[in-house]
Amino acid sequence: MTRYAAPVRDMRFALYDVLDLDAQVARLGIDAGRDTVEAVLEEAARFANQVLAPLNQAGDEQGCRYDPATGTVTAPDGFKAAYQRFVEDGWNLLTVPTELGGQGLPLAVDALFKEMLDAANLAWSTYPLLSHGAIEALRHQGEDWQKQAFLAPIVEGRWTGTMCLTEPHCGTDLGLLKTRAEPQADGSYAVTGTKIFISAGEHDFTENIVHLVLARLPDAPPGVKGISLFVVPKFKVARDGSMGERNGVRCGAIEHKMGLKGSATCVMNFDGAQGYLVGQPHRGLQGMFIMMNSARLGVGVQGLGLMERATQNALAYARERLQMRALSGPRLPEKPADPIIVHPDVRRMLLTNKALAEGGRLLAAHAFAQLDEQERGADEAARADGEALVGFLTPIVKGCLTEWAVECTYNAVQIYGGHGYIREHGIEQLARDARITTLYEGTTQIQANDLVGRKLLQLRGAGLKLFLGEIERFCAANAGDPALAEFVAPLAEKAAEWGALTQEIAGRAATDPEEIGAAAVDYLFYSGYVALAYWWARAVAALAKGSQPQAFRDAKRETARFYFARILPRTLTHAAAIRSGAATLMALEAEAFGE
Repeated sequence: MTRYAAPVRDMRFALYDVLDLDAQVARLGIDAGRDTVEAVLEEAARFANQVLAPLNQAGDEQGCRYDPATGTVTAPDGFKAAYQRFVEDGWNLLTVPTELGGQGLPLAVDALFKEMLDAANLAWSTYPLLSHGAIEALRHQGEDWQKQAFLAPIVEGRWTGTMCLTEPHCGTDLGLLKTRAEPQADGSYAVTGTKIFISAGEHDFTENIVHLVLARLPDAPPGVKGISLFVVPKFKVARDGSMGERNGVRCGAIEHKMGLKGSATCVMNFDGAQGYLVGQPHRGLQGMFIMMNSARLGVGVQGLGLMERATQNALAYARERLQMRALSGPRLPEKPADPIIVHPDVRRMLLTNKALAEGGRLLAAHAFAQLDEQERGADEAARADGEALVGFLTPIVKGCLTEWAVECTYNAVQIYGGHGYIREHGIEQLARDARITTLYEGTTQIQANDLVGRKLLQLRGAGLKLFLGEIERFCAANAGDPALAEFVAPLAEKAAEWGALTQEIAGRAATDPEEIGAAAVDYLFYSGYVALAYWWARAVAALAKGSQPQAFRDAKRETARFYFARILPRTLTHAAAIRSGAATLMALEAEAFGE
């Protein structure tokens, strides 16, 4: 079984020494003193370590159980009790706005709280994740009565929420969506259709489940401009909030998956189910993107949690496992062999995991912090900057952190060797669980196309300009610091190239739109690696201001050096691929790929 201990010290360092959370909460008027936040982190760590982590491997082995006679799903043993504890302790209210009855803590804190839950038990954490998206959609787009009838019980944790978007014949291409909604005399709608891959679509945690469903009205225009959003509960809900009989929605099956087996991934059948329109007719994508953007950042943090847990266990194993001798001579001559951490390539894998996880923590927390800037900024311009920056960072957080999770969990399997491939140690579960994070809530390719096609070209790179501005100001402010010279100079060089690559892609795309797709994934990774270089440089700079132990400071600096020397050069390959253009990808006819 794998172990997990929430890295609270590094989380404090990220929030206060690097991101300067104190300054943000003071500027935005958030009631969240350092003592409160640190107490939350400590208690959250206990919940993650003691309640969720022990259920992780057992939940994977048992999985969810589906009863075809009733269409009901039972989560693995202990999952429901853990959810009840989660609600009783008020964790569901941590960052919910105070006007809705929540604690209203900074969203940067929420990022690290989610990381703890995901690292401790990723399958379990998918259940409250989907509720957050439903809360945001209803909060921003629901009518007043819908907020009382549906939003309040989800906030309280009595009900949970889902997103019902994907259909059997269409995944990302929502223009092909067929689910229909027929208006009824009482102002409700009868929703009919089938949705697949619905996380937490059916379970035994709560008395009701609220589905946010994309469907078409009878007069809907074709394509994505004809999609509306509906709230459809498992049990009917009247306008006064009272719960009635079972609605016409039922789980038709659960998927048998490679990983994440404790999370119910459902086929949901809607047969004239009673629902209510959320937002304007034919404008359902607005509500969908509120949910989707929330979920995409959340999935990025799932990758971060898996990186952290994989790294902790690989490090512990590398310190304990004795195999061969160090190339420079025995380190433990009294032992029959040295621990494998003495071997250079084991150290390369461990340092790669450490650099990506700790840098990724800063990237994710900063992105979540921009949600507070977007919501609570002092004026319209500040809120617009927050929106642009979080929009730009979302595909990078989701795309890169999940792909790095696959890399880091596979590194952990490799460090364990054959023991990593068998179930006993639990490392192979992390690798299996990581794989879905690159797929759901928009694949890596979708994130890349969103980054280049929308955030750069359609929106004229507004978020990129803001982020590059941050990097340029940091480099200018620290240009004369000899302690930072080895980081500032290469960072400034990469930031300049980042801007140049962006202009090159835009220029080629003006004459050949295939250039967007050809460059997108390499551009996504290039962006992620430069973003992490910035955060590692910021981390080293923060060491001079903080009061961390010397061993912590030395480890940070050496990890930053490793990152700049060994990982940042990956940008060279991505830049070369971007500049190679679309021709080598598009020249071969489909028929010529093979029989």
